[in-house]
Amino acid sequence: MSRMAAKDRREELIAAALRVMVRDGVAKATTRAIVGEADMPLGVFHYCFDSREQLLQEVITRFTDSSVTAARKAFEGNGDLASRITKSLSAFWAGVELNPGEHQVSYELTHYALRQAGFEELARRQYQHYLEVHEELLTEAAESAGVRWTVPTPVLARYLNSVLDGVTLCWLVDRDSEQTHEVLRLTGEHLMSLAGKRT
Repeated sequence: MSRMAAKDRREELIAAALRVMVRDGVAKATTRAIVGEADMPLGVFHYCFDSREQLLQEVITRFTDSSVTAARKAFEGNGDLASRITKSLSAFWAGVELNPGEHQVSYELTHYALRQAGFEELARRQYQHYLEVHEELLTEAAESAGVRWTVPTPVLARYLNSVLDGVTLCWLVDRDSEQTHEVLRLTGEHLMSLAGKRT
């Protein structure tokens, strides 16, 4: 099996694992279920991954990277601070409604990692990455708009991450998009109220 072939098989197994988890949940994403979804023999799985946990680690990393990329892209471009915040929140929410299953799986994987001995650090890195990106984007937005945040940026990043986490989980339960959009609008307004003139 060539190196490129092994890499391709790894990618197919990661994609298959995500499909199984979205459809059936993390608990049912067994090694056999994943190789069955990928239409591969069981031996290929063990050639590509040391364990199911290693594959789940890859899935978490991919989802985290995807979320971060979407956040960065949404904040790109010109416009005043209010329009950039609105655009970013709207883009984030469009991604949630487009792929609700993946977002549900991300919560399942976070809790799974926290409960598995030796995997707690993976969940911590996942959320630390989110917080770092939020802080970076908030800093960049303030600098480009010529304002300063009136609360410490790390606190603001944690606040924003908490709101987005909470509103996503609540929507996954009740699918109330109308009220969710109102929450996001209020979040944008609150962020703007925390932007002061730079001295």
